[in-house]
Amino acid sequence: MQGRRADAASGTFCAPDVHVDGGIVYCDAVVGDGDAPKRGDVIRCHYRGRLASNDAVFDASYDRNRPLRFTVGVGQVIAGWDMALLGQDAMPAMKAGGKRTVFVPAALAYGERGAGGGIIPPNADLVFDIELLGKQ
Repeated sequence: MQGRRADAASGTFCAPDVHVDGGIVYCDAVVGDGDAPKRGDVIRCHYRGRLASNDAVFDASYDRNRPLRFTVGVGQVIAGWDMALLGQDAMPAMKAGGKRTVFVPAALAYGERGAGGGIIPPNADLVFDIELLGKQ
């Protein structure tokens, strides 16, 4: 994440970066003390999404003051998000109250198709600041 590891809500930085199979890189600014989600749980998250190439924000629930609500682990979000929330390899599942910054390679994001009518270009690597608020 080349030094751009700011936590979306507090402006703090987290380190060290941990590399996970599949190309994900993550760091926890805050390790939550609540429950970890399981596949099929309905959860709520705040987030800020940025293009890794230039750090441009393309979407943020914080700006709307409305968390994203979805069922985790069933493909309702990009694969990199499900992996970041549920954990994989050396990356533990997030816990409620946690804040994690995640680099998601294009193959685990929107791939060749891109998204948002060109806002996220094809083959774009993304960075997300995720705050897991908890289960619904």
